Amino acid sequence: MMRLDKYLCETGFGTRSQVKDLLKKGQVMVNGEVVKKPELKINETTDQILCQGKKASYQKNIYLMLHKPAGVVSATEDNREKTVLDLVRPEDRKNGLFPVGRLDKDTEGLLLLTDDGELAHRLLSPKKHVDKTYYAKIDGQVTEEHVKQFREGLDIGDEKKTLPAVLTILLSGPVSEIEVTIHEGRFHQIKRMFEAVGCKVTYLKRLSMGSLVLDETLPPEEYRPLTEAELEGLTKQRGTDKNE
Repeated sequence: MMRLDKYLCETGFGTRSQVKDLLKKGQVMVNGEVVKKPELKINETTDQILCQGKKASYQKNIYLMLHKPAGVVSATEDNREKTVLDLVRPEDRKNGLFPVGRLDKDTEGLLLLTDDGELAHRLLSPKKHVDKTYYAKIDGQVTEEHVKQFREGLDIGDEKKTLPAVLTILLSGPVSEIEVTIHEGRFHQIKRMFEAVGCKVTYLKRLSMGSLVLDETLPPEEYRPLTEAELEGLTKQRGTDKNE
């Protein structure tokens, strides 16, 4: 059970004072009846609430798919740089919203924004090795030998070699195009992997994370709520346990 005014605030109808004003004006209905008492306790899952004729639907957590553009940092706040949260309109923001994982400032693509810490932990846990697939342009010719090296794991200067990665060549030439799937999230991992084989990443875009795939109809800087099917896929995401 939840207070009506708190419920309306959390479903995006304004601040506590704005909501109380709407209640006073008789613009809120609960189960077909006008209600003016902000302290009324409602069942957020079964009661039908209308505010200004619009249905107030409650979701415990928020899940947004963002098409991150280059030039924006994956952080909740930054004194110098524009952050991914700065791209979220005020009416869609919620306390505790954060990006799940990081994309480099110059990397584009799929980024999940949520306030669900439990889900984020499952997706980012080093023990789970959730697949992440990227598209990249490479300065240098990518060959089948590189495919083999990625599959065997690479020394990128850390204590351990990278886990096996799946490298797919889309175009091989002076400037190559590839897709690569990794199961970790090391610092600048893909860039360092290509540097280890004598190539350089010039463009990088994340296409998917686990079961979640970037909606290619979503322009850079834009976002949308996850669909029920997308959210269900993520909540079932368990990754693959592997020995470190």
